[in-house]
Amino acid sequence: SFQDKNALHLYSVNGKYLGSETLKEEVSDMCVTGEYIVMGSLQGFLSIRDLYSLSLSISPLAMRLPIHCISVTKEYSHILVGLEDGKLIIVSVGKPAEV
Repeated sequence: SFQDKNALHLYSVNGKYLGSETLKEEVSDMCVTGEYIVMGSLQGFLSIRDLYSLSLSISPLAMRLPIHCISVTKEYSHILVGLEDGKLIIVSVGKPAEV
């Protein structure tokens, strides 16, 4: 099953392996924003992970439908989530300390 195959691997810029995290979902889109990785999955979850530890910063948010794309505004204030049915969900993000 896909659950056995999905993992996030972290390497330094010169190729040193730093760690990995097994994922329960199938990633459909992701972006690195500051010190966070924002990921969307085909199972409909929006996840925010710490870039260095790979641990979840908050509990994944259920969007109920497969996520096709994600984008973060340049002020890091909102996450735009495009769903399979064509809807655009806008998620407001507090300052990193509040997340």
